[in-house]
Amino acid sequence: MHEPPAIRLERERGRAGERALAAATGSAAALVLVLFALIVAGLVQRGGGRLGWSYLVDAPQDAGRAGGIGPILLSTLLLVGIAIAAAGPVALASALFLDGAERSAPRAVKLVRASLDVLASVPSIVFGLFGNALLCRALGLGFSLLSGGLTLACMALPFMARAADEGLRAVAREPRLAAAALALSRTTTMRHVLLPAAAPALVAGVALGIGRALAETAALVFTSGYVDRAPTSLLDSGRALSVHVYDLAMNVAGGDASACGAALLLLGFVLVLQAGARALTRRAFAAAGAAP
Repeated sequence: MHEPPAIRLERERGRAGERALAAATGSAAALVLVLFALIVAGLVQRGGGRLGWSYLVDAPQDAGRAGGIGPILLSTLLLVGIAIAAAGPVALASALFLDGAERSAPRAVKLVRASLDVLASVPSIVFGLFGNALLCRALGLGFSLLSGGLTLACMALPFMARAADEGLRAVAREPRLAAAALALSRTTTMRHVLLPAAAPALVAGVALGIGRALAETAALVFTSGYVDRAPTSLLDSGRALSVHVYDLAMNVAGGDASACGAALLLLGFVLVLQAGARALTRRAFAAAGAAP
């Protein structure tokens, strides 16, 4: 069948547009990969030689130019542990409230979700100033791991709460209806039906919160401090890994190699956590029949 020239021309234009769009998006993706590869290659070239077992367990020496990052890693783990321990229960409770009040109080649910979204976009320096004013000064905690960890908890809370909320919302209606048909209480339904089904999303939210806490610098400068010795209590000041990288790069002459080594280690931690969070999120959506 003979095709009119106008239709043929329009089809050719559409195909040309599709090829141009595919080339543009492919080029953008390739650019992202190239930039990431350059960052990793630069860090490996300048700081890869510093990595080793002794680097992970020894204390810093000569202002961080030599030695290791053992106390830095300990402080980082304590900060992240405090943040997750403080934010986790609040995030889960918020998600359960949002799930239960979806119909009875829709305006409150919208307000809470909007507040979580706003908190997630607040600059970290604002959280740092807030933590310094409230925790360090008003509550008298000073520059300490506790102040830094609680500040990180405020930053990780919106990510963890929204991940848990989305996980609960992704649970299919059938388990809920079955629980209602069995006259199960809301507590029993949450414990034995909803939470197990939403477990991948909950774990993904924890991973995202840990990733946010690991990568934070500005807020910790104002709350946990710079001290690079091993802490003996949660009220001691401690230096996080991200702060250590910043200090070596900006304030220590000749500390570039150590800064790149610490940055490479930090990047590895964040990549592992993000990959795990992505895998768990995919599993949660796939279980709900709506894989992204």
